[in-house]
Amino acid sequence: MVEANKLVASISNFLFEYDTPRMVTVKNRRIGLIFRLIQLGVLAYIIGWVFIYEKGYQSTDTTISSVSVKVKGIGFTNLSNIGPKILDAVDYAFPSWGSDSFVIMTNYIVTPNQTLTHCAQHQSSGKCESDSDCAAGVFSRYGQGIMNGKCRNNAEGNKTCEIFGWCPAENDHIISNPPLLMAAENFTIFIKNSITFTAFGVSRRNIVESVTKATLKNCTYHKVHDPLCPVFRLGYIVEEIKENFSVLAYKGGMIGIVIHWDCDLDWPEKYCTPTYSFHQLYGGLDKEKVSAGFNFRYAKYYKENGTDVRDLYKVFGIRLDIMVNGKAGKFDIIPTMTTIGSGIGVFGVATIVCDLVMLHMLPKRNYYKQKKFKNVEGESSTSMPAETKD
Repeated sequence: MVEANKLVASISNFLFEYDTPRMVTVKNRRIGLIFRLIQLGVLAYIIGWVFIYEKGYQSTDTTISSVSVKVKGIGFTNLSNIGPKILDAVDYAFPSWGSDSFVIMTNYIVTPNQTLTHCAQHQSSGKCESDSDCAAGVFSRYGQGIMNGKCRNNAEGNKTCEIFGWCPAENDHIISNPPLLMAAENFTIFIKNSITFTAFGVSRRNIVESVTKATLKNCTYHKVHDPLCPVFRLGYIVEEIKENFSVLAYKGGMIGIVIHWDCDLDWPEKYCTPTYSFHQLYGGLDKEKVSAGFNFRYAKYYKENGTDVRDLYKVFGIRLDIMVNGKAGKFDIIPTMTTIGSGIGVFGVATIVCDLVMLHMLPKRNYYKQKKFKNVEGESSTSMPAETKD
């Protein structure tokens, strides 16, 4: 019976009583000043950093993006082995239809009228002393065809292995300087970018409301005077990465164009606009000592008197990689309450620091310990009342 009464009393205390911590007010200027300064710092962090800068009251989403590019401009070259030539976007842009990674040719070496036959390869592929240095049927790593076992003089008078391949062999060591397509400095690049924030059902294009059909025909991007124009002059991009165009065009290079979207959707969508930045990829020509620049080869094939013929081009150019990143945020009650709750928790730091100072560093620390903590001794078995039998 007694045990049942105790159990009922315990349940009643659990259900109908409220426990609250004992508060001790410490009248000490140093402790009080430390406490308020820490609280002020925490409050500034929560309001300034978490809420205003990081926008902790918003839910966020990242972008899904697509990019297309159109290059325009006309160039003129005049090589002794092929004569004068006019080049448009189909000739100097690779791929010509444009994508988020493309190349604009600025210099090239052409080896015309190559046919499949036997000839001595160029000395850059390695010299030989005798036929034993040219193993028949073997392709050297730096060779220009399949060796046929003969060592002979090439067009420059150097002894090299004879090959079966596209002849005459390419000589890619004579590069035009100044670059053949210095006109590329004034070529323009029209970038079309569309993004979607699926969580908020928002889609935007980099052709924003302020860019009309009329302005698009005449505008050119400038980071200060026209930061929303999606038409970029190649020379301006090179200037922005602190490079000299003629130096970069000589052997080519790689540039990254970054389109960044940072949208606060608590404001009207028209304020969701992109920013552009430009970066030299892989260090730049002054830092690259091995395999500097950017180049590739392609060929134009045709038939001449029933024989397969090709013109081989080694292209030096500026490769542009377009990278899109971004995020959007919009007010949401759940992250707001989560941020407020975590901020309130951070306020507890002030109490912890002040307790450490008060109980362990101040001269009157023992006095404060007596006031803060109440020690209660447990009842001994001898002091407990004896149980009575029913």
